[in-house]
Amino acid sequence: MTIEINAVKRDAKGTGASRRLRRAGSVPGVVYGGGAEAITIEVNAKDLFMQFRHESFHASVLSLNLDGKKQNVLLRDFQMHPVRNTIQHIDFQRVSATEKIHVKVPFHFINADIAPGVKLGGGIVAHVLTEADVSCLAKDLPEFIEVDVAKLEMGQSIHLSEIKLQKGVEFVKLAHGDDAAVASIAKTRGGVADAAEASAETPAA
Repeated sequence: MTIEINAVKRDAKGTGASRRLRRAGSVPGVVYGGGAEAITIEVNAKDLFMQFRHESFHASVLSLNLDGKKQNVLLRDFQMHPVRNTIQHIDFQRVSATEKIHVKVPFHFINADIAPGVKLGGGIVAHVLTEADVSCLAKDLPEFIEVDVAKLEMGQSIHLSEIKLQKGVEFVKLAHGDDAAVASIAKTRGGVADAAEASAETPAA
């Protein structure tokens, strides 16, 4: 499902104008790229925040409806108020259907409960990375990447090269020779391994 954001062009610029917009319930922003000029925009703050809360808003191609004309964009930057947790400014980048994009996509970890290192070893799944930069065409961009840790033993890790991606999508790090670890099984204090060690040190009755 495509996420749509409604926006209108704004002519007033500057700190004072942005402050007035926020007081009126709007968020100032800009849309740029795609071989066209940058345009300053404003978006309804309440509507924007409702979409902004969802993970997919941050890693999907969005449909920006600007004064009735739709264009595909990516969220590229935003500024939050340090106290009120409201969006102060937002940047969108236009997306071309024929050019590859670089986007950070979140990992979703599955089957941690049945991993031998967890189920039998008493360890926990340590998330070394929670997201990764991918390169692909806009039409191939995944909302998230599934990482199956079902086979991980204690002390083992799963790397980028072991994660299956859909056709047309690649990890930027891996393309540059960096096969980074994504998750591993680590020992926990009070886990099975610690209990076994304590048991071995206790003399028989």
